[in-house]
Amino acid sequence: MAVIQFIKGINETAIPNIKLTRSRDGSTGTATFRFNQPDIIKPEMQEKGEIKGMFLKDEEGEIVTTDVSAKFINGRPQGIECIYIIKNPLKWDRFMRFMERYANSNNLSFTKA
Repeated sequence: MAVIQFIKGINETAIPNIKLTRSRDGSTGTATFRFNQPDIIKPEMQEKGEIKGMFLKDEEGEIVTTDVSAKFINGRPQGIECIYIIKNPLKWDRFMRFMERYANSNNLSFTKA
């Protein structure tokens, strides 16, 4: 099963909007995850620990990004945005395998721009 975590051991149940870009030669890319009202910003989550990054976990292991920022509206956290930089074709393929498992686990579909 594929899951996303912000604090190890706690699965995020909010489904992100994910935007993928890829270089012309296909060797690098960027994945931008936008979570609207994720579990992690709920008041009861504050005692669980600090957000150290976004962890994409599946049977192959873990993909990690520390580029995580909160989005605030009127001083209240509304969402989380995470950026994962994909540095080479092997990492692109690995990321896409995670995304396929995550999509299958959450009944998601892929839409081309």
